[in-house]
Amino acid sequence: MFHRAYSGGAAEVAQVVGAMTALRKMSAQRDLLMVGDSKLISYPNVTALLAAGVQFVAPCPAAQVKDDVYAALELESARLVDYTAARDAGKDPTLRAQYRLLEDTVTIKGPRKADPPVTLRRILVHSTANATAQRTARERKLSRAREELDTLQRNLGTRYYPDETAVAARAAVISRNRRVGPYLHTTIGSDENGRPTLTWSFDQQAIDAEAAVDGWHCLLTNLTAQHADAEQVFLKYKGQAGVERRYGDFKGPLAVAPMFLQDNRRITALITVICLALLVFCLIERQVRQALGDDQKMHGLYPDNRAVRPTGRLIFYHLSSLRLRVGTATDPPTILIIRGIQAELLALLGIDETRPRWLET
Repeated sequence: MFHRAYSGGAAEVAQVVGAMTALRKMSAQRDLLMVGDSKLISYPNVTALLAAGVQFVAPCPAAQVKDDVYAALELESARLVDYTAARDAGKDPTLRAQYRLLEDTVTIKGPRKADPPVTLRRILVHSTANATAQRTARERKLSRAREELDTLQRNLGTRYYPDETAVAARAAVISRNRRVGPYLHTTIGSDENGRPTLTWSFDQQAIDAEAAVDGWHCLLTNLTAQHADAEQVFLKYKGQAGVERRYGDFKGPLAVAPMFLQDNRRITALITVICLALLVFCLIERQVRQALGDDQKMHGLYPDNRAVRPTGRLIFYHLSSLRLRVGTATDPPTILIIRGIQAELLALLGIDETRPRWLET
């Protein structure tokens, strides 16, 4: 719907405020909401957005929330959200990810003492899917570190690890590569024969402390409770996926790549052409989905014939093999369809394959 090219030296917050102001003027809509990523949350950005009257929702950077905050939360008192992720839509309800919410406020301080503090709503979110993924990742890295440390112990005193220095270096590599430094304890020494020794253990207390915060993250917003409660803020943030997917289209099917141009005007022109292509790309996807009705799913896009929502990438993939037979004085041009899915897509797009548009000159 909207794009704008900015100088590479322009401040990010100036781009955000400028784009939101222009979009608000273009759409005559006063209650636009910006859904950003964690880079949005900084004192200069937040104060500029508040001054410009821009409403926003964004995840808080992980470094700004200590684990103690999450560990002190009571999951049982959190509110269960009526939300099903798209990836869980076809699953048994008992196997779907669950989301729970708590709410409080947080104060962001400026870099200078004279900077006035800013208070925002903080929505604390617990996801069972994230908790499971974090627990699985931790168990996997602990298992791999355990295997490598056992291998190191078996090879102590060999030509690979003849002394304490070599053993310490290898233990440090394992700790760094497997990211188990916070809970790995090692003791390296030598026996009476000068052979290196190694004893190691994982700090279970540190592991338990990390596990206590699995699945938690938080969102910050300047939306008031009258505009949106905690669940509505969460659902608005979940809409970010639709926008982020267009960035993927921008870099994927449209294959936008760095290139050198003579001046900035040409760069701006190229961005405009690419964004127009993205607009057409999105409109084609939108038209196919609307033509499918409420379900917005179709078969034949994947080899296993499962029903999925068509994306612009899949639509263009299947239509890319279409061929046009050039017409003659007695035989009109014809689109050659080689797969049934192509005919179905053309029908959904309202294109008559028997009457292709072909320039006469």
